[in-house]
Amino acid sequence: MKSDDSNKPGKPGKPARQPTPATLTRRAFIKGAGAAAAAVASLGAVASADAAGEADAANSNGVIERLGPDAQTFELNINAKMMQVTAEPRVTLLGVLRDQLGLTGTKLVCDRGACGACTVHLDGRPVTSCMVLASRARGHQITTIEGLGTPGRMHPVQSAFVANDALQCGFCTPGMVMSVAAELNRNPAAGLDDIKHAVAGNICRCGTYPHVFKAALQAAGFKTRGRPPGGSA
Repeated sequence: MKSDDSNKPGKPGKPARQPTPATLTRRAFIKGAGAAAAAVASLGAVASADAAGEADAANSNGVIERLGPDAQTFELNINAKMMQVTAEPRVTLLGVLRDQLGLTGTKLVCDRGACGACTVHLDGRPVTSCMVLASRARGHQITTIEGLGTPGRMHPVQSAFVANDALQCGFCTPGMVMSVAAELNRNPAAGLDDIKHAVAGNICRCGTYPHVFKAALQAAGFKTRGRPPGGSA
């Protein structure tokens, strides 16, 4: 008997049968859907915990403890004074400063750490307070624009800003002053490039940067040579 070679390669005739894909059964579909739902539920649980405002923070003794989701009362060292606040763990340092303590010199503008208007000092370092949880600031020294100087005895940077008209609408000014002051505390002999780098995260929509730079350099001169900017002490 002659063998049938019609399915061999290179031979005309009926094409070779292709393997059929595996059929998705109802059981397999339900099983896969259940696994996917479980994965989504686990992610949702994590998101819910975050949304509830739970957070870890160190207490005054340096012990890590879980806070939230309810509001709790704790103390913050602000402008060299211990101040008692009550806040949920999701509340930012900016919110506590403005809404509870009335320290409105720290400005709320972008609320996402992009403009620098809410800059304060945390242990001497400039930080955007809208990006710092109030509960995380416990045990640190916080300085706001109100704690930098007073109208009767301004900080050299504040005096220099007044003398050089380094402000227009004023929303960016507190953050600018705090950034410049932090840089001069770190580097009293700061030059123009240092100042530009220090305020790189501070946005002035009025475009007063040349006056800001001039004021900052004048304040640097005061700190290094003891000459009061603008005639102020």
